[in-house]
Amino acid sequence: MSILFKLKNYKNLRPFLIWLITPKKSPRPRLWIRWFINPFIYKIGRGADIHYMRSRLDLFPWHRFELGKKGIIEDFATISNGAGDLILGDNCRIGIGSVVLGPVTMKSGCGTGQNVFIAGFNHGYKDATQNSKHQELDRRPVFIDEDTHIGSNSVIVAGVKIGKRCQIGAGSVVTKDIPDYSIVAGNPARILKRFDFEKNEWVKVKY
Repeated sequence: MSILFKLKNYKNLRPFLIWLITPKKSPRPRLWIRWFINPFIYKIGRGADIHYMRSRLDLFPWHRFELGKKGIIEDFATISNGAGDLILGDNCRIGIGSVVLGPVTMKSGCGTGQNVFIAGFNHGYKDATQNSKHQELDRRPVFIDEDTHIGSNSVIVAGVKIGKRCQIGAGSVVTKDIPDYSIVAGNPARILKRFDFEKNEWVKVKY
C-alpha cells in the first residue's frame, strides 16, 4: 500500500489515481477499495465492533484510520479520513448517527452520544468568486483527550482541543478549547463546573 502513498505525490498520476480510488462526484471510496484494500491497511484493535452494514466508512488509503481495542462504531454513524487522519483510541464509542470527519484524534475511553458532529476541517471560502466546494479545505485538527464524553446532538468545530475527563452537555456547540476535568454546555458552550481535587468535588465556575 505504500505505493499508493508515493504515487499520490506525482502530479501527472494524481488525477488518475484519485479517479481509481473514488468517483469524481462522490465522496466515497470505490467498492474495490472498501472490500479489498481497507481491511488490510487500517489498524483495528482486538474486540473492536464496527457495525459495517448500518454505518458508513469513507476511508481512503492516503490518510490513517485507527480504532483501538474494544472500540465501537454504532449504527448509522459516518466516519471519514478523507481530509485527515482519524485516530480513535481503546474503548472509544461513536454513537448512533454520529459523524466524525478527520483530522480528529479521540483518546482512549472517549465516547459520543447520538447524532454528534465532529469535524477537523471547514470548507474554504477565501475566494468569493468561487463556490466553496471548489476551494482548498481549511484543515484544523480536533483533539479530544481520554475519558471525555460528548453528549447527544453536540457539535465540535474544527481546531478545538478538549481535555481529559470532560463532560460535554447534550446539544452543546464547542467553539473553544476546553481544559481538563470540565463540565460544559450551551451554544456556544461554556464551562459550568471544574473538578477541584483539593475539595474532591465539582465546583461551579464564576463568570
